[in-house]
Amino acid sequence: MLRPLRKIGSPVTATPRTQPDDLRADCGACFGLCCLALPFTRSSDFALTKPAGTPCPNLAGDHRCTVHSGLRDRGFTGCTVYECLGAGQKLSQHTFGGRDWRAHPELVPVMTAAYPVMRHLHELLWHLRHAAALQPAASVRDRVTGMIATLDDLTLQDADTLLAADLPALHAAAAELLRTASRLVRHHENPRPPDHARADLTGRDLRRTGLRAADLRGALLIGADLTGVDLGHADLLGADLRATVLNGADLSSALFLTQPQINAARGDAATGLPADLTRPPHWS
Repeated sequence: MLRPLRKIGSPVTATPRTQPDDLRADCGACFGLCCLALPFTRSSDFALTKPAGTPCPNLAGDHRCTVHSGLRDRGFTGCTVYECLGAGQKLSQHTFGGRDWRAHPELVPVMTAAYPVMRHLHELLWHLRHAAALQPAASVRDRVTGMIATLDDLTLQDADTLLAADLPALHAAAAELLRTASRLVRHHENPRPPDHARADLTGRDLRRTGLRAADLRGALLIGADLTGVDLGHADLLGADLRATVLNGADLSSALFLTQPQINAARGDAATGLPADLTRPPHWS
């Protein structure tokens, strides 16, 4: 039986149900939903065009990728930087109760529609869990934890409830909390933190730029050189790190960094990463 949803921002004292491992992709427990639900456009990232709801031709009957070991060489770089943050297995095993879309093709439309909703919710949960652990942001922790519980509840509802959710309102509520947490942390580290939010820094040489505790939300850092830069407590939420050079940079305490951002960047063995992220195998 499904539980009623908790109201946005309600205080909660219990430990949230979703654990960190639930926010990591487990392809073995998923029915290849990213390869079914997401559209591809032929480009430098994808070797073919595929509409949403049509399985990728590289997807085998057991939902494994037949070219996984050579994705970059075959023109599927976009696949190597993607991470569903656990949305795939949550839909496969919980929302749809282990029903395979190959055996139940009638589920393809609703799975295709529900997948990006679940992925969005899991990304918000990833960031909110990070915010809840930030000591300088303790003054908003109860509100953050309440928001986590609200989103956790929603991810455990049926597909119709997921699709009826007011995602823009949930996103706005979470974003306001994340902005507040970021401001508290960054000002704690630096009374006058640099502000480069939404700045176009594409291709810039930033090796001598002070970016500790900087606001880099939504910044375009495509191809920028941040070799050796201290990004401690810098807010990187939504920053575009495609081909950003991070060799020797310190991102170990960066705020709101995700695996897809790291996967899209260029780094090396000396790049400092948060403990909850994995060094990409294609880094030198």
